Amino acid sequence: MKNIFDINDVNEILARISKLTPETKGLWGKMTVSQMLAHCNVSYELVYENKHPKPNLFIGFILKTFVKKIVVNETPYKQNSGTAPSFVIKDDKDFEKEKTRLIEYIKKTQELGATYFDNKESHSFGILNKTEWNNMLYKHLNHHLSQFGV
Repeated sequence: MKNIFDINDVNEILARISKLTPETKGLWGKMTVSQMLAHCNVSYELVYENKHPKPNLFIGFILKTFVKKIVVNETPYKQNSGTAPSFVIKDDKDFEKEKTRLIEYIKKTQELGATYFDNKESHSFGILNKTEWNNMLYKHLNHHLSQFGV
């Protein structure tokens, strides 16, 4: 799997994002490209912003016990797989704003580096090592960029 902390892999991701336009259509799913960018931003909001409530004890147990292993492994997501409620984007979003936010989050993550993320607590899954953080962040981006043909 490519590495969200490696500058070369990040540059490849940024090049893929630069190919998106407000008119880019998804190959599957219901999201618009602007909603997809906002959806991808949620992953980074959970790391850098304090705007999403933490899961309660029961949901936290379910996430750590059953969902975590799916999210942090290297197996690609299936098309049209489900998502957590905080990741559902129903309203229209500003393409340029969401694109800029995503690029800034990706750059910040790469600059902070793997050491910063190693053994850092995630919002939903508890302590993750740098490989788990990489897999979670890269796999999600790759899934949705592929969804939109870039």
